[in-house]
Amino acid sequence: MHEEIERVAQVEASVERAKAAIALMADYQGRVTELSRIRREAIEEAAAGGMSQSEIAVLLGVSRGRVGQLAAQGPPPERAFFGTDLMTISLGGKYEAGKAPGEAGEVVTREDFGNFEHLRKLLGTLKLDAQYEVIPPTGIVNLNRDNHVVVCGPRLSPIIAQVLEGDDHLRFQKDRAWHLVDLKTQEVHRSPMDEGGEAGDVGYLARLPRLDGKGTFIYIAGIHSIGANGVVHYLENHLAELYRDVRTRRFSTLISCRYDPKTLEVLESERVSPIYRHEA
Repeated sequence: MHEEIERVAQVEASVERAKAAIALMADYQGRVTELSRIRREAIEEAAAGGMSQSEIAVLLGVSRGRVGQLAAQGPPPERAFFGTDLMTISLGGKYEAGKAPGEAGEVVTREDFGNFEHLRKLLGTLKLDAQYEVIPPTGIVNLNRDNHVVVCGPRLSPIIAQVLEGDDHLRFQKDRAWHLVDLKTQEVHRSPMDEGGEAGDVGYLARLPRLDGKGTFIYIAGIHSIGANGVVHYLENHLAELYRDVRTRRFSTLISCRYDPKTLEVLESERVSPIYRHEA
């Protein structure tokens, strides 16, 4: 730490020195936020394991009241499910309809942009900022980075389709329509939209490996776009329990949802497959 501060102090140009100081302060603040999360999680785990606040206080060398304060400070433990810094949400893009070749811009569906807004708000409660990017219609997306969520169906990205082939438990397949299959139970999950049923869909939620093998990313997709909204709705309402179950390990599961066909607002969501762990 001292060396980093000294390096900043040695920058000759005053404005550049100020910029370097601001950048280093932001880095330190990010570390403090993550450390406070780790501390809060550790205290909660100790309490869940049967230790009283008085016992924890003695071991930490602080007062019982201070333990209560520390347990309430910092972001919730489930923040780690997503990341530790600015999150990038990659949304699958399509060319604008009705435009001549070369003139069509890259756009995302109303449902997917709504997903970003919901995720941004959720991440805000975890003290994480978020930005979005549009995956070009070629489907080329850089998966080799931290703090990354991808919302894009395998139909739109051959790279994503390739990564999904590594899931030995759940799979997107197509016959008369796209659907999801549980390879372990052979159960087929079709979208009610394709079956003439109620306004509903099924989505896929997973933590998948990066191509460089140096980490993972969160992946969200639906049979239709609205299915991804159902997954986000599930995260909004069940993130803490999901995190307690999988932490930051690789997994995949399926989420069904029901929505208002007029407003496209998701009304309810639930898990419809086991949570499959991809690691021993």
